[in-house]
Amino acid sequence: MYAQLSQLVSQGIPSFFYGDFKGEKFHCHALNELSGHDIEFSFNDAPNQTNLPHTPKANPISLEEYTQKFNQVQQHIRAGNTYLLNLTQPTPITSNHTLHEIYTMANAPYKLRVGEEFVCFSPEPFITIEGNRIHTYPMKGTIDANLPNAIDQIINNPKELAEHTMIVDLLRNDLGIISKDIKVEKFRYITTIETGNKKLHQVSSHISGQLPNNWKEKIGKILHTLLPAGSISGTPKKKSIEIIEETEDYERGYFSGIFGYFDGTNLYSAVSIRFIEKTSTGLLYKSGGGITADSTAISEYQELLDKIYIP
Repeated sequence: MYAQLSQLVSQGIPSFFYGDFKGEKFHCHALNELSGHDIEFSFNDAPNQTNLPHTPKANPISLEEYTQKFNQVQQHIRAGNTYLLNLTQPTPITSNHTLHEIYTMANAPYKLRVGEEFVCFSPEPFITIEGNRIHTYPMKGTIDANLPNAIDQIINNPKELAEHTMIVDLLRNDLGIISKDIKVEKFRYITTIETGNKKLHQVSSHISGQLPNNWKEKIGKILHTLLPAGSISGTPKKKSIEIIEETEDYERGYFSGIFGYFDGTNLYSAVSIRFIEKTSTGLLYKSGGGITADSTAISEYQELLDKIYIP
């Protein structure tokens, strides 16, 4: 399917694509064929004014169970196997809404619904290609906007700075594999998102690189090379993925994968976070956050819970 995307893009055919966390399952369709697959997506559409955001009823993993997994990650950090690892867990939730209704009501920059499988309403872009310039915007660092001096707290927190710097370095290296003239255009800026019952400040950076003129012929290979996305895996990436699979003890699937589209000239994509999956036993909301040596189990557990919302 990566080759199929390269074929469509090189011919200038507007296309849509999505894939799973590890980049092993990848799907692409010409935009004019998308309606036959019961797939909806939107990028930066106007906010939906008719539905109020809400927080679904959740039955999360206990703090004790989470702490066991957190401690496993800390053991690997102390052993030097990883320096930053994104630890996530699935949370059973209940909602009176269908996936289509959730997709419609959610206000987010990047949204995707794939049939009755899953719905995603992501705040995080993955890569953008305009002209021959590739851009990525890693998002790492979250704080409750209602806390006193919340922005100063997160910007001046040494743990948050270290975590974000590691992700920027990882993404700089990733872009360096497929492009040249790598630049950190903007380091650690704040975006604010609504989560239903509260606001969150999130910290992002902007990195860019120069692609060869024939990037459209190679776009499938470019995407495959960049996966999994650094902001939701860890560093070093290969070993962090092994630890994730060993510790999380569930299948991420399309959660923390990517989705995007080619408009005939430029390419836009997002990371599949803020994610609800429909299973045979009900709805699962998958969420988590980055763990470093300075992280604490209680704060990371709270971040996992804070991210269970429909914006």
